[in-house]
Amino acid sequence: MKKLQYILGIVFLFFGFAMQAQKDSIAIQREARKHVREGNKLYEKKNYTDATAAYKKALNKNSIYKKATYNLGNALYQQKNFKEALPQYELAAKAAEDKPTKAEAFHNIGNAHMENKNYQGAVDAYKNSLRNNPNDDETRYNLAVAKKLLKKQNQNKKNDKNKNKKDNKKDNKKNKNDQNKDKKDGKDKEKKDPKKDGDKGDENKDKKNQDPKKNDKKKKQQKPRQGKMTPQQVKQLLESLNNEEKKTQKKLNAKKARGKKVKQEKDW
Repeated sequence: MKKLQYILGIVFLFFGFAMQAQKDSIAIQREARKHVREGNKLYEKKNYTDATAAYKKALNKNSIYKKATYNLGNALYQQKNFKEALPQYELAAKAAEDKPTKAEAFHNIGNAHMENKNYQGAVDAYKNSLRNNPNDDETRYNLAVAKKLLKKQNQNKKNDKNKNKKDNKKDNKKNKNDQNKDKKDGKDKEKKDPKKDGDKGDENKDKKNQDPKKNDKKKKQQKPRQGKMTPQQVKQLLESLNNEEKKTQKKLNAKKARGKKVKQEKDW
């Protein structure tokens, strides 16, 4: 008898917990619906930011609330937050139990992809929408637009790829020509360096000017043949010798400046 009473007590306790859990679940669902209704009112007033917050509160109470998920996607879409709106639409499409609701979710997925310029994703989404609702002319029109934009996008990518290849080929050819030109210029410089030739000419000229026999001959020519030199002649001779010395020093300095070569770095 006591054993039977113990079993009955456990059964009543279990049902009590079950009833309380059910009441709590109903209360949570009611609260979630309340937040959705608040969000809908705010959405109609175009207060999309507060509507988003209300829908999120509803999902905090009930994470599988389909209407809250779909409406949250719409509120985010209206704020041009397409990146966050997209997963909400995808959840809504996955959770949809009837074809019209699923078609509507896929249609909005396509719209979000269009805004993100993901035209391939948009084409796939619109096709899925039409599979669930073949009579939707708006979706069919959007699909045609998405296909056209996708074709143009792929063509632009192809053109850019070909242009890059062409530019790279042109740059490689230019670099090769520049390298060949530098090699040729280097060989020409080795064969005949105008600076070195100029230096040899200066050296020969210096040697010529420094020839003692010629200088002696010049001095003899400057000396009078008969009699002593006048003071004026002595002055002219000294000025002439001084000028010759300056010219010689100037040539030597010029020779030193040209003798030092500067190596030019190549930029490639």
